[in-house]
Amino acid sequence: MAEVCFKFDKEKDLFNIWDTCNYKTVLQDVSKGIPLKIIKLCKGNNFEEIKEKISKELKIIHSSPLIPVIVQSANNSWKKIQNDFFNKLEQITNKKFPNKKITGYLTTVGRCPYSFKESWFMFRFFDSIPGILKTTAHELMHLFFHEYYWDDIEKQVGKEKTNDLKEALTVLLNLEFRHFWFVKDKGYSKHEKLRLFIEDNWKKQKDFDVLLKRCVNYLNKNDKQTSFSTI
Repeated sequence: MAEVCFKFDKEKDLFNIWDTCNYKTVLQDVSKGIPLKIIKLCKGNNFEEIKEKISKELKIIHSSPLIPVIVQSANNSWKKIQNDFFNKLEQITNKKFPNKKITGYLTTVGRCPYSFKESWFMFRFFDSIPGILKTTAHELMHLFFHEYYWDDIEKQVGKEKTNDLKEALTVLLNLEFRHFWFVKDKGYSKHEKLRLFIEDNWKKQKDFDVLLKRCVNYLNKNDKQTSFSTI
């Protein structure tokens, strides 16, 4: 069975902060909450050239004794539900999560990227434990989608709409998994109609493959469905 391990990697957090300051998206302001001084330091500059300057600005939070406490709490809490989560995911999709190790890296900013190829994602320093568990499940659903569905669906609806579907499918966390962490996966407002479509169809027929086919048809019929890049 897959296993998630939570860690803190200072270099990864520094890069995420720099990348977030330079990240362009119409979905939301991903740099919200980052001090203006750091944004100005990062914006338009090479990461390696300003890495040490960013590190100095974040010295206090990066040396906080809370970081190892939060990381350990995340590890302990996820272990309590890990097997049940993967079993439930297999139950509703009829597919096993790939048997691999996934790493969750703590970040001190709001944006939580992930890497399918390298099997990692990020979670927020300022989240509650239930929030971290929900974020973990959200990102694991993304990795799962990439593993089994992305390539085929991209051929049918294109990259942008495939990304929309990947994001919108996390509404299933509210319908099938919420009892694990008791907080809602809100998603993005621009995906609201697609999330409602998924929710309505899932309640009518809990067949994941049928749901995906209906979503593909929906996306092909609704060319005005706004598309966004991954966050």
